[in-house]
Amino acid sequence: MFERLRLMLERYDELTNLLADPNVISDQNTWREYAKEHASMEEAINLYKEYLANQKNLEDCKEMMQGNDELADLAKDEFKECQKKAEELTQKLKIALLPVDPHDQKNVIVEIRPAAGGEESALFGAELMRMYVRYAERMHWHTQEINVELDDLGGIKECTFQVTGAGAFAKLKYESGVHRVQRVPETESQGRVHTSTVTVAVLPEVEDVEVEILDKDIKVDTYRSSGAGGQKVNKTDTAIRITHFPTGIVVTSQDERSQLKNKEKAFQVLRSRLYDYYKTKADSQYAAERKGQVGTGDRSEKIRTYNFPQNRVTDHRIGFTMYSLEDFMDGDLNEMIEALQLANQNEMLAKINS
Repeated sequence: MFERLRLMLERYDELTNLLADPNVISDQNTWREYAKEHASMEEAINLYKEYLANQKNLEDCKEMMQGNDELADLAKDEFKECQKKAEELTQKLKIALLPVDPHDQKNVIVEIRPAAGGEESALFGAELMRMYVRYAERMHWHTQEINVELDDLGGIKECTFQVTGAGAFAKLKYESGVHRVQRVPETESQGRVHTSTVTVAVLPEVEDVEVEILDKDIKVDTYRSSGAGGQKVNKTDTAIRITHFPTGIVVTSQDERSQLKNKEKAFQVLRSRLYDYYKTKADSQYAAERKGQVGTGDRSEKIRTYNFPQNRVTDHRIGFTMYSLEDFMDGDLNEMIEALQLANQNEMLAKINS
């Protein structure tokens, strides 16, 4: 690990000089590549420099401990503190050197669909969408609807929206899966607690160059957007449906008044779904991977339970429970997401150590 850090420090210093080179500055594409690489090393390099400084303090303390005076006693105390700090910095360096998901800094496409539970599932799906929008606001990210279809009660039949912001995928990728809600529905006259589920899929947004979409492989249909009636109903065919024949993936977008904008959004979603499709197919069949991400929606496949009578939200993957469901549903997800990130780090560290 420390040999790797030594080489990283050499490269970091080299990049620091290159970023100040007038010839590199004049080539903005090259400068951006170097700046990105430089920034990706910064956390590990700062920790490594702190580790090296601490190691020097350890050596100095060793020399000072040779005597029998008061200074030697002080050096012994400082030596113990430096040893403890060395252990802490070593652990932090291991974490800083863990493999980074190349999609972590990307924007995301979020898809939410009701599963088991009928109307209650659809209503909770709408609440989950609001929860993610509120979380995005807290993170100073931007959200934009791509396709949202509501039922008569205000629940969602399905919805797709985009979240734009630095590190969006790094935070939201843990939300993929089956979300289970336990509560008394508004339509329940006898006060019985019902259990319903909603599936959530979080996909990284990909660039045009990452996925090739051939004209012969797709069919683009236009149709009239659905709405609440009256002036809100679109009088022209602005909604877009794209069918990708090789995979059977169908994408719709109808939330913009412009057919061109709906088409752009639909292709954005299609690229993300195709990237996910082909990436997972390299390891296993797509159907199996899709089930692994969001499941069938069955109640037993939950990754998280939202229990309203107990004011409790529990993530079953890491056994983490919070008793602040109202705040959680208002977008206060940081504590849960940080716990999931820490568990993921510990799992990767355990693999490295073993």
